[in-house]
Amino acid sequence: MLLAIDAGNTNVVFALLEGREIRARWRIATDPRRTADEYAVWLNQLLMLEGYKIADVEAVIIATVVPRALHNLQVLAEKYFKTTALVAGQAPVEWGIELDVAEPASVGADRVVNAIAAHHLYQGDLIVIDFGTATTFDVIDYHGAYKGGIIAPGINLSLDALVAAAAKLPKIAIAPPENRSVIGRTTEAQMHIGVFWGYVAMMEGLVARMRAEIGRPAKVISTGGLAVLFDDNSDIFDAIAPDLTILGLALLHERSLKP
Repeated sequence: MLLAIDAGNTNVVFALLEGREIRARWRIATDPRRTADEYAVWLNQLLMLEGYKIADVEAVIIATVVPRALHNLQVLAEKYFKTTALVAGQAPVEWGIELDVAEPASVGADRVVNAIAAHHLYQGDLIVIDFGTATTFDVIDYHGAYKGGIIAPGINLSLDALVAAAAKLPKIAIAPPENRSVIGRTTEAQMHIGVFWGYVAMMEGLVARMRAEIGRPAKVISTGGLAVLFDDNSDIFDAIAPDLTILGLALLHERSLKP
């Protein structure tokens, strides 16, 4: 079985796959100081709860945007899974798609992996919106080439910055307002409107501009934890693919096995 690891700025996601099928997934807060031994103890317990054991893992592949976290994850693979981890974006793993941008080396591994998976799943030009620590908008053309995109502050990051900078504003949950009015009558209601509907307006506006610049019809694919929340309150998404990054890692692993 394959252990795919997506190490983001906020969480590290571990997924156990058989082929392209996810059999189990777990997440833990990102901490570059966490050792391979700590990961192993945690993972061993979770594997057993799902009816698996460490010996069932035959290969490991990692995508990370946190360079300091990579070493301990590689040690985890070597010491406990007895395999050398493949790392997305590093030899011998080839992307297999064109990165048609000014600085290809600076594109986050998660964004390229998402592009690979999105092009595998859907035809035509695509816009992938990934809700993470940052919210990223990525354009993939109908040939599968990565063309660039947008990085915006994630909604949780925006809310945390607002509350931290304004002493009298309360901390609120990320949730749709109780109604569709955009005129709030309490401080909390006004914050909900500003954060939630403001974010919806930002997404709708950026997607409209991106589609106009692409000049051809483009499907919008959303992924990440908050995708479903916004899907209920906007019609910009053509599909939700919650496991896009994990699928991309599985596809990269398959390609690495081919001679």
